[in-house]
Amino acid sequence: MGNMKLTLKVWRQNGPNDKGRMETYPVNDVSEDMSFLEMLDVLNDQLVREGKDPIAFDHDCREGICGMCSLFINGEAHGPGRGITTCQLHMRKFKDGDTIYVEPWRSAAFPVIKDLATNRSAFDRIQAAGGFVSVNTSGNLVDGNAVPIPKDDADKAFDAATCIGCGACVATCPNGSAMLFTAAKVSQLSLLPQGKPEAKRRALAMVEQMDKEGFGNCSNTGACEVECPKGISLEHIARLNRDYLAATVTKE
Repeated sequence: MGNMKLTLKVWRQNGPNDKGRMETYPVNDVSEDMSFLEMLDVLNDQLVREGKDPIAFDHDCREGICGMCSLFINGEAHGPGRGITTCQLHMRKFKDGDTIYVEPWRSAAFPVIKDLATNRSAFDRIQAAGGFVSVNTSGNLVDGNAVPIPKDDADKAFDAATCIGCGACVATCPNGSAMLFTAAKVSQLSLLPQGKPEAKRRALAMVEQMDKEGFGNCSNTGACEVECPKGISLEHIARLNRDYLAATVTKE
């Protein structure tokens, strides 16, 4: 297949207080081997050559690891395809002549910085509220094999730890809930011995911070799990609910 001609409808917004609008851009000579972000690079190069303001968007590793490249493409978080981030999306998923809509995450808790870039520091504050352990993990460490951990628990903890905090769960949820993110960060620690000492306080503190940030309530639609690029399971939300209830009942 040769190079494609595409029409991009891109959200442009000068800042969090700007009304914002969709703008249309034709993009030519797009190779099917390009990643979506490379295609945006081509468009930005075109805009700069025309003396226009390039489109602001977040990115870093471009390897599906950091979670920075968070875009809403044709009504889907990270675009068509499952188990991938935007930077792993390739233009072979589209056809010559396609019109592609590109928007930022839509959530009151993720205010737009500019264009497609949003402020997701709310996630940082949720994790800071309880995503840590009090166990001294530096200096004279105990051998890793000294504390037996059931493999099933270790596997579930590792699965939860794969969450990259991209925010696709929030952008996809009709309520803008951050439950899948919060639950993954709670499970990552609560399933392991190192996370047991503050397990109850962690569940209470992180949920409380999540509510303070203005995220919506979880209604178990399951859209978050479907769109999560790392396949984080809804089981973690169920575990968080159990941990939160237990912590509430036994809270001093």
